[in-house]
Amino acid sequence: MKPNRDIEVMRLSDITMQFGGVVAVDNLNLKVHKNEIVGLIGPNGAGKTTAFNCITGVYEPTNGSVTINGEVVIENYPQGKMKDTYKGRNQGKYTESKAMLPDKVTKLGVARTFQNIRLFKGMTVLENVMLAMHMNQKQSIFGAALHSPLARKEEAKMKEEALELLKKVDLYENRDDMSTSLPYGKQRHLEIARALATKPSILLLDEPAAGMNPQESDDLMKFIGRIRDEFDLSILMIEHHMQVIMGICDYIYVLNYGGQIADGTAEEIQNNPAVIEAYLGVDE
Repeated sequence: MKPNRDIEVMRLSDITMQFGGVVAVDNLNLKVHKNEIVGLIGPNGAGKTTAFNCITGVYEPTNGSVTINGEVVIENYPQGKMKDTYKGRNQGKYTESKAMLPDKVTKLGVARTFQNIRLFKGMTVLENVMLAMHMNQKQSIFGAALHSPLARKEEAKMKEEALELLKKVDLYENRDDMSTSLPYGKQRHLEIARALATKPSILLLDEPAAGMNPQESDDLMKFIGRIRDEFDLSILMIEHHMQVIMGICDYIYVLNYGGQIADGTAEEIQNNPAVIEAYLGVDE
């Protein structure tokens, strides 16, 4: 499936995240279009996961805004003591403050995975997926607790949808296995499946190929491409495996020391002197 660059599904505008005197993300501007796979790369400590945390409402950015499907959902500007200690750019450009908690961002259609696999260890593969589906449950907490007829009907429908999802991600045969008993590669697939269970339109993947061997990484690339097509997704991913990033991403952004140093296609990024210097260094 080719990305539709006429439809913008996510935009980060001047996102800056400052902790005390440290600017972890400095003026990040990034776009994700419909059905596009976008990479966010950079050396360790470049600010990539911090950017994800700003998108998903884990952090309230010090400055800048996050727009999802044309609506500004997160926005902030330096306030209080930060007015005097702010080291980023564009101070004074933003005057509104709008925060959104992670659960609200998820309901807008943004789901994410994490660097370290965070499965529910005491649950089966099926239970992990069904738990994620509960965020879209219409039944009240009291109806669910009392197992009302509507709650039982909704639970049965969720189980049916969860099983169908597991078939699509090749985990149906493992549905009754404990999540932690799966091989590492399948645990990664399950974490992505759990994110898909929230029915997102935008999927954020934080180092999905971490710890994988070359064959597993190659399988992961095919898997990500397939779920993009089957689930009609736009994907923003952080990854250190350059084989994965260069092999699957339609567009790439590069961070170094919190600052954005390049963006472009895989070919453009591979030949960018600033990117080569950030990753390999230069002779003095």
